[in-house]
Amino acid sequence: MVRFEISYEGDLHCSLTHGPSGSVISTDAPVDNHGRGATFSPTDLCAASLGACMATVMGIEAQKRNLDLTGLQVSVEKIMTNVPVRKIRKLIVELTMPRTYSDEDYAVLQHIAHTCPVKESLNPDIDIEIIWK
Repeated sequence: MVRFEISYEGDLHCSLTHGPSGSVISTDAPVDNHGRGATFSPTDLCAASLGACMATVMGIEAQKRNLDLTGLQVSVEKIMTNVPVRKIRKLIVELTMPRTYSDEDYAVLQHIAHTCPVKESLNPDIDIEIIWK
């Protein structure tokens, strides 16, 4: 179990503290939703967490297989909707592999990414498109 502490700082800003490490990040409402967009919005963190989770679990599997995944690049595009309520409608994840791997290793890494914990936790109504390069 991990605990987080969130403090609303006013003016649509929050401060988030990671219990185990004490690391702090901030959020701001996006420009299209009454904010300044000064930093990540909560839904930005959700989208970015998907990409980071995919890269992390792929890295774990790569270590097990003695593969070098250094240089993997992940890009996530977040598309919002207001119908019927404001929420993430679609996430487009583009993974650029740093080198060529065997067909077996590549297939395993793809499977691991497709079943990462964040992806498995997201609402199934969110359209998630994954592009491999």
